[in-house]
Amino acid sequence: MRHALPRTVQRLAAENAPQIAAVVIEPVVQAAAGMIVQPEGFFEGVAQTCRELGLLLIADEVAVGFGRTGDLFASKGHSVAPDLLALAKGITGGYLPLSATLATEEIFSAFLGRPSEAKTLFHGHTYAGNPLAVAAALANLDLFADGSLLAHVRSLAADLARMLDRMRGLPLVGDIRHVGLMAGIELVKDKRSKEPFAVDRRIGFEVAMAARRLGVFIRPLGDVIVLMPPLAISAEELRMLVEAVEESIREVGQLP
Repeated sequence: MRHALPRTVQRLAAENAPQIAAVVIEPVVQAAAGMIVQPEGFFEGVAQTCRELGLLLIADEVAVGFGRTGDLFASKGHSVAPDLLALAKGITGGYLPLSATLATEEIFSAFLGRPSEAKTLFHGHTYAGNPLAVAAALANLDLFADGSLLAHVRSLAADLARMLDRMRGLPLVGDIRHVGLMAGIELVKDKRSKEPFAVDRRIGFEVAMAARRLGVFIRPLGDVIVLMPPLAISAEELRMLVEAVEESIREVGQLP
């Protein structure tokens, strides 16, 4: 049974397959685009299409990996094994910059050979293998080992969903998108038509500044308020965060 992939995407992939080396996708949530949550089955459909057409699948889990969606990796939570997996941020819990790229044995082996074959993937970064960052990553991975941190995230994700629901009725809130411990609250000028505010109105920035006066530091992506709290946040701290955001939206919208 084919997963829920739009026919347009299937057609474009099939028509251009000879020119496509790989498909790059943020699984489940396209974060930097405004916290866009993919429809159920979309990611699985992309993976299935790649397999059928012989295309490599590259999963960018810099934002969604390491427990953010409630699973260690978003790909794993949707039973997809990408050919390449890009990781960063959460690998050290955000304490130090570190990244990693995981590859299947087939891709790894393609770069093996005698020096005369010039098949080696010559790459490297100045801070590759930084011992402090690696130590932080190892300590962070230990926290995931027994599964209790992921259980904590799943429990808080359910709490966050309930808290966010209270804001859906606010006139400025056009949409709320949420997976695990990541959410986007989209602010609009007209709730019914979803007409956006003028870019220079900077309504998202105003809400962020109002929240700062309440002791909460958040950031907007345009007029989408982004919530990506630490995975170790407590239920009480999460409640304070969401309540501060709601109060800030009410303040900016001059709502009671």
